[in-house]
Amino acid sequence: MKKPIEHYWKTRLTDVKKALGANNFEVFLADNAAAASKIVQEKILPKTAAKSVSWGGSLTFVATGLYDAMRENPRMEILDTFDKKIPRKDMLELRRQALLVDLFITGTNAVTETGKLVNLDMYGNRVAAITFGPKYVVILVGRNKVVADVEEAMLRIKNYAAPVNAMRLDKKTPCVKSACCQECKSAGRICNTWTITEKSYPKGRVKVVLINEELGF
Repeated sequence: MKKPIEHYWKTRLTDVKKALGANNFEVFLADNAAAASKIVQEKILPKTAAKSVSWGGSLTFVATGLYDAMRENPRMEILDTFDKKIPRKDMLELRRQALLVDLFITGTNAVTETGKLVNLDMYGNRVAAITFGPKYVVILVGRNKVVADVEEAMLRIKNYAAPVNAMRLDKKTPCVKSACCQECKSAGRICNTWTITEKSYPKGRVKVVLINEELGF
């Protein structure tokens, strides 16, 4: 068999797709980041008829090329919460406004084999948008985010995703040195709000693109 690892993951992702679908998520499978971008632009965007778009922090979103593609779309109102030139006070307001866009694009910290999304946020704007506000949400998920259950998801987030993100953001938290969660009380703590999204409500509001590549943290 050629490409056994890709075949292995395609089989697992197909099962995760079924589990998510049973929980009222609309789910797509993509062979790679480029295919995920194509799905969003050619299938999801036309179906939602979205006129405004924003996003939450997600390296997977950037890796797919969708960040650049969305910013270059002349038919979309863009609320660019990645623009580092915007002052912090104005950025917080922009993130508040982003909760009312037609389409919100982001990633997830983990997806369980039972079809649940598990996330941990610093500000909470990303998890807030997943929960309520934007008319539609697109979740981009690399295969490395797949875990067995919620317990494993939390362990993954606390002892891998969060420390690595703290390192990426140059935070002064204990996990930057220890590489695992210290349940700190640091002012720069990025672990503040948990969400477990068990089902999409209304049905199909949250659209998940499972990508057969390792993407993001």
